Amino acid sequence: MTESAPPAPAAGGGARPIVLGVSFKLYLDVDSTVEWAKTVAEAVRDHPAVKGGRVRLFVLPSLPAIPGVVDALQGTGVGVGAQDLFWEDRGAFTGAVSGADLRTVGCSYAEIGHAERRALFGEDDVILGRKLVAALRNGLTPVLCVGETVKSDPQTAARETAAELEAVTRDLPASDGGHDLIVAYEPRWAIGQAEAADPDYAGTVIAGLRQVLESDERIGSSSILYGGSAQPGTLSALRETADGLFLGRFAHDPRRFGLVLDEALALRDPQLRTG
Repeated sequence: MTESAPPAPAAGGGARPIVLGVSFKLYLDVDSTVEWAKTVAEAVRDHPAVKGGRVRLFVLPSLPAIPGVVDALQGTGVGVGAQDLFWEDRGAFTGAVSGADLRTVGCSYAEIGHAERRALFGEDDVILGRKLVAALRNGLTPVLCVGETVKSDPQTAARETAAELEAVTRDLPASDGGHDLIVAYEPRWAIGQAEAADPDYAGTVIAGLRQVLESDERIGSSSILYGGSAQPGTLSALRETADGLFLGRFAHDPRRFGLVLDEALALRDPQLRTG
């Protein structure tokens, strides 16, 4: 099983580790995904950002690719997760995927609430809240996606996105020490576009999300990542507000993913620039 990489305590900036996640959606087939993992494993095994704990990494392959990716990333410190899970662990639920089984096959993360799950599969805040509880129940760190549908002014976007976060976490149970949670802020209007959201706009929304997390005593450690056409350069632009990035298609090329990893290292320890 790959090592779990729990998120660091909530706060912006400072020397805390940067968190980088990669989702493959359904872009790559199984063989291509495993090959990506093998290539990245070689790159990160001795990378100073990962070895020194300056950067924490997780990847979310398609379901059939998970075992191969777990094997490829063994011993690298990179966590593996699923792009979805069901809210029950056992029962007459044809086609559903149990969080308990995901944990058994080596997952330590579970993505919940991506915009495509909402739009294509009709998932609402109630369903996502049940999936959130299921992930935590099975020892999986949730990667909870939130974001406004339409671009507006930053303050309106911050209110809408904070309300979405509160709705999904409404039935979160109490926990000694609080639950670990990763929130991926992905403005839905920016997904699939050429550029990420403006840093000031995204920073305003992230600040609102952080306020919600810090005021909820049920949540222990948390990280807020920016997604939505995140790419090389985005991390530097958001270095004062985001705790990391949730990467999609721009990281499916291992070389471009390496650029983001090097960028994270330069932000955390400029003396250890790799090139």
